[in-house]
This record gives sequence, structure tokens and C-alpha cells, in this order.
Amino acid sequence: MVYSRPWKSFPEQLELLKSRGMVVTDEAAALDYLQRVGYYRLSAYWYPFRKFEVVQDNKTGKLATKAVDEFQPGTQFVDAVHLYLFDKQLRLYLADALERIEISLRVDLAYLLGRGSPFAHIENTKAHFHPGFASRPFHKGSAQSAFDAWLNKYRGLVNRSKEDFVRHYHANHGAELPIWVAVEVLDFGAISQLFSMLNVKDQLAIANRYGVNDWKVFKSWLFSLSYLRNLVAHHSRLWNRNITSKPMLPRRGEIAWCDSFIDNEDTRFKPFLLLAITSTLVKSICPNTQWHKRLAEHLEQFPEQHSSRKLDLSGMGITEDWKDWW
Repeated sequence: MVYSRPWKSFPEQLELLKSRGMVVTDEAAALDYLQRVGYYRLSAYWYPFRKFEVVQDNKTGKLATKAVDEFQPGTQFVDAVHLYLFDKQLRLYLADALERIEISLRVDLAYLLGRGSPFAHIENTKAHFHPGFASRPFHKGSAQSAFDAWLNKYRGLVNRSKEDFVRHYHANHGAELPIWVAVEVLDFGAISQLFSMLNVKDQLAIANRYGVNDWKVFKSWLFSLSYLRNLVAHHSRLWNRNITSKPMLPRRGEIAWCDSFIDNEDTRFKPFLLLAITSTLVKSICPNTQWHKRLAEHLEQFPEQHSSRKLDLSGMGITEDWKDWW
């Protein structure tokens, strides 16, 4: 395939949007956003306002919807900007919460593993890790074990670290960092990987600390929050995306708010479930936190649109009863 779309100046980009039916009430402000944020990033927020048509695949004969180069009547440039700003603030709230969770989990892992050995994180023994979990293939078809994949990731994090404490320990205490130091270089993905290899009793002990009675559920929550952390860290669109890491839910009645998602399968592929999980863990770490209230206030300020196509929080997978348990 030959790429045929030419480079366009910022004024040309704006004219293209106007030619497709987008209303621009303040051209100077619109050009400023195109210059600071970029056409491609903003396009994720005006995409829902485009018109769609049903087309038939020539090969399979299946029907599908396809976006056309025309906006719904009344769509304004500012509609996309307001969604972008809403999403940006949402990511900032989550960055705060996920930091608290990540740091708390670092302490949990260091305390639990360190009790067995200062270097438990690099010792693949039954005392520290479940043989079946640590020895399983890292992913389907992989010849590398989960533990070897974790160890490679950990070594890479240490080697890339520019932290003074890493240099200090290497200079004064040797090549290997003890677990209570090593956890400080771990990202959320590495934390999730390390947790997933622990013996069941240890996974359960940590899960119980956060009010979760099923270690498998908690393990899936950490995996999903690692995915969420990557979205936040890379400034990716969040509010209405389909999530690729569907978390498990406990049995009905174990955690009351989860029942709302059990009854509605569609919500389990949307980000609001991850927000609910985040809120649960933050409240267990900081019982007096007001984070969940601040986030709820932000959600209630979802921007109104001028476009004839109206968007709302349903795009996040929010449940009808969320205010009752949030």
C-alpha cells in the first residue's frame, strides 16, 4: 500500500475539519490546540462525532459500521477539546491513586519476601514462589518461564535506573539489591508479575489486606491495573475505550459493588470497572481518603456537547447504581 495523505499545515488541518462539517467558533483557539496537542491526538475525541454508515465486507459478506469523513450536525471543535480536557483530568486523578497502590504493593512484597530471604526476588525456590506459577511459560508458545521473564525485566529495570540509592548499594554492598531496596525500581508491571508467582498463601495474605478474599481475583486486578497504569503513563485516551484486560470478579455477594458488574457483562470491558477497583484499593490503603469523592465530582462534570450526537458516561461502562455504592 502507498501512503497518500500529504503533510498539512495547522491552518490546512483546520480547514479540512471545517470542510467536513465541524463548526469552529474561535479559529485562534482551535489553531492553538492543534499546535499544542496535535491533530491526531484530538482526533480520538472528535471521532465519536463523525457520521457512520453500514458497509458490507467484500470478502466475508459481513456487515460493519464505518466512519465517513463528515461530522454530525452541530459538532463543534470545542466539543472535542472539552472531552480531551475531561480525559486529561481523569488520567491525573488516576496517576495519583495508582502511585499510592504501587507504593503500598512494593512494601507488601518487600516485607513478605524479605522475611524469607533478602534476595528472595532472584531465588526461584519453593520457599518463595509456587513452582507451577514460576515455571509456567511466560506466554503461550514461549520457551521462557515466567520467572526468567520476570528476572530479565528486573535486571533491565536495575540497569536502566539512574537513582542514587542503586549506585550507592552497588558501590558499598555488592552487585545484588536486597528485596526492600529492589522494589523501589519496580514498575507496576513488574509488581504484577512478581505477585503472580508467589505461593498461594502469600498471594492470599496480600489480597486479604485489601479486602479481597480470592487471590485469583486480586491477581487479575493487579494485571488490569498495570494495563491502566500504562494508559495513564502514555497519556492515552481512557474515558470511552474498550479495555483489553478484563478483570475477574469475586462471587456474588463477596464485594457488594462488584455485583453491579456481574449483572452487566458489557461493563466489564469498559474503564469504569478499573476505576472502581482503583477506588477500592485506595480506600483500603488510606481509609480517610477523599480521592473517590474528588473523582466522583469529576465524573459528574462530564462535558455537555453542541453536537446532535450526545455522549455521556455510559461510554465508560458506568453502572446505573454507581452513586449508591461509590
